[in-house]
Amino acid sequence: MTDPKNEFELFLVVPPGLEAALSDEARANGFKMPSAVKGGVTVRGDWPEVWRANLELRGASRVIARMATFRVLHLAQLDKRSRRLPWGAILRPDRPFRVEASCKKSRIYHSGAAAQRIETAIHEELGADVSPEAEVCVKAHIENDVCTIGIDTSGDLLHKRGHKQAVNKAPMRETLAALFLRLCGYSGNEPVVDPMCGSGTFIIEAAEIAAGLKPGRSRHFAFEELATFDEAAWSRMRKAKASAEPKVGFYGSDRDAGAISMSRANAERAGVSDITEFRQHAISDLVAPDGPPGLVIVNPPYGDRIGDKKHLHPLYRSLGQTLLSQFSGWRVGVITNEASLASATGLPFAPAKGPVSHGGIRVSLFLTEPLPKRVR
Repeated sequence: MTDPKNEFELFLVVPPGLEAALSDEARANGFKMPSAVKGGVTVRGDWPEVWRANLELRGASRVIARMATFRVLHLAQLDKRSRRLPWGAILRPDRPFRVEASCKKSRIYHSGAAAQRIETAIHEELGADVSPEAEVCVKAHIENDVCTIGIDTSGDLLHKRGHKQAVNKAPMRETLAALFLRLCGYSGNEPVVDPMCGSGTFIIEAAEIAAGLKPGRSRHFAFEELATFDEAAWSRMRKAKASAEPKVGFYGSDRDAGAISMSRANAERAGVSDITEFRQHAISDLVAPDGPPGLVIVNPPYGDRIGDKKHLHPLYRSLGQTLLSQFSGWRVGVITNEASLASATGLPFAPAKGPVSHGGIRVSLFLTEPLPKRVR
């Protein structure tokens, strides 16, 4: 159990617009005091909770362990305050590090100068070398003359699970897919269909959730390079077995044979090939799988992402007609950047959720209630 005396603040980074969804996930996973703020969620915990956040949270982009917050008005003051921090308790002198700084609405306005002052302070106090390629990254954010210093404990962004080596054009990040699934009310107990599956992200993510597989189970993290790391405790945490045996299936399809090959290979690497199925066919050939209704989720092409949006209306129209005729009782989630494209499906969407940035494009989730039976 966490000792309150050893707790500090963790900042879970997430794209703006998805803070509430990540806060819900953190709460559901037992993290203490989740609070949604702009661009992320704060929770309380100790270093094992840092490891667990990186290992278990599907929606966070990275996990920052916050060391200190203090008021600072000039670079000499920043240097002095930085030298007071207990670097030796967190960083290792035999591991290189780097510093990234940002400044906003503050008397210290030069981010490069701020980063250099902190780098010098750490190097002279700890003895560790500075390297622009270092995995260990100290992050300093100065806003309204208040400096917050933290350690990036993730390293590579957390959507890099280590399983999806093959990707198609404009792929959906796993972290974003996980939060869209959560916004659709998906919890792992129903089948999922993606009729434009690309490299299989939604289907693989849904299958992993259903199987209780931890998203970070196959990768390395920056916290493994810190003085606070306990290899034995981490090994026990990471090797905990999956907690569920899904009783439903997960189905992806795409008209592109290459996408199906990529999806199958990615599912195999993720360890969910036995509960996923990928087939090549057109939208017009899509039928609901046998069994109970569930969720159809799809990230179709849209104008700013792949092509001219005016040529996409027939595709959206065909998608909607197929779903209305074949998927009675299923919920449908469509991610797109234009309400007019969503409207072209003819599906009875509730007000959109979003927008959220996806590859620099603002997209929203359009979600239905269970589709009614078709009147013949």
